[in-house]
Amino acid sequence: MFTKKLSCVLAVFMALTSVMPSARASAQVARGAQASPTAAVLAPGDAIRIMVWRRPELSGDFTIAQDGTITHPLYRELNAAGVPMSQLETRMRTFLTRFEATPAFIIVPLFRIFVGGEVHASAIITVPPGTTLAQTITLAGGPTDDGRMDEVRLFRDLKSITVDLTGPNPETARQEVHSGDQIIVGRRTRFVRDRLLPTASIIGALGAVANIVLLTTRH
Repeated sequence: MFTKKLSCVLAVFMALTSVMPSARASAQVARGAQASPTAAVLAPGDAIRIMVWRRPELSGDFTIAQDGTITHPLYRELNAAGVPMSQLETRMRTFLTRFEATPAFIIVPLFRIFVGGEVHASAIITVPPGTTLAQTITLAGGPTDDGRMDEVRLFRDLKSITVDLTGPNPETARQEVHSGDQIIVGRRTRFVRDRLLPTASIIGALGAVANIVLLTTRH
């Protein structure tokens, strides 16, 4: 009974500390996507959230090092990169039996994503599997006034596509991010700022040069 209650408490805690998962991504963007957190595979630079019951020294968010291990003094011997979460969970359980006979814990994969362009806070952030493109942009402060949510560039596996997150297709808004994705929000073109002012600056510079040449030739 205690174990069952503990599992419920941990499940609620995980839900409150992570981004709500979304529906299945569209075929174009989500080809090869992980169907669930247990099928997710971490890469160096990603992170993992480990929550061990009554063991704060073993709990927290830890980065996956370049050699695939977990950046924690005790977890260093565990290789987490390229390993399905179900397999990593088994390894973690075996490891934690050194401290608890029947360890109660939760592990959550966190993908490293870069968000830039016309957002309020360009940054590298970590999000759990199931996080959508729109949710990831929101975590970066959301689009600026000049941000174009209908022109979001997604760079993945050395490929690039443009996604319209304002369109009528609900599947587009529910596209999920992958480890290593780069998301760039496009910029809205404004005539005065982007066309008129640069042109005026060029004309002004040319005029200044012409005046200098004219003064030089007079002397």
